[in-house]
Amino acid sequence: MIAARFNQNIVGQLVHGALDGFTRHGVSRDAVDLVWAPGSFEISLLAKRLAESGEYEAIICLGAVIRGETDHYDYVAGEAARGVAQAAVATGVPVIFGILTCDTVEQAINRAGGKAGNKGFDAAMTAIEMVNLLKQLPAGKKLD
Repeated sequence: MIAARFNQNIVGQLVHGALDGFTRHGVSRDAVDLVWAPGSFEISLLAKRLAESGEYEAIICLGAVIRGETDHYDYVAGEAARGVAQAAVATGVPVIFGILTCDTVEQAINRAGGKAGNKGFDAAMTAIEMVNLLKQLPAGKKLD
């Protein structure tokens, strides 16, 4: 799991939600590594490196990008999404996009354990589902 330190009060709740999801589905806390990235923009490089290592069945990327007064949000959110997708496609390892992209802090709080649930928990569920799904599919063959 990779988590951004920027907006850490929100991202910490996403991490907690992901760990809770894993625990509820029988994944030991010892089986989960946590790497802290400076921010959401930097997550994709770390995701690609970890996925390439062959040590992980899935990578979960957690962060919170909140719109401000400048275009910075658009660049960070867009590149983070693109980088996470590229890491998954390049490595064949599920790289899960659990980076919140919100207009307000309130929206982020609601998605990190508030009214809208916890998207970290959802990311853990997606990781488990993708790992299991990939195990069922034939390797290297196209399905019709």
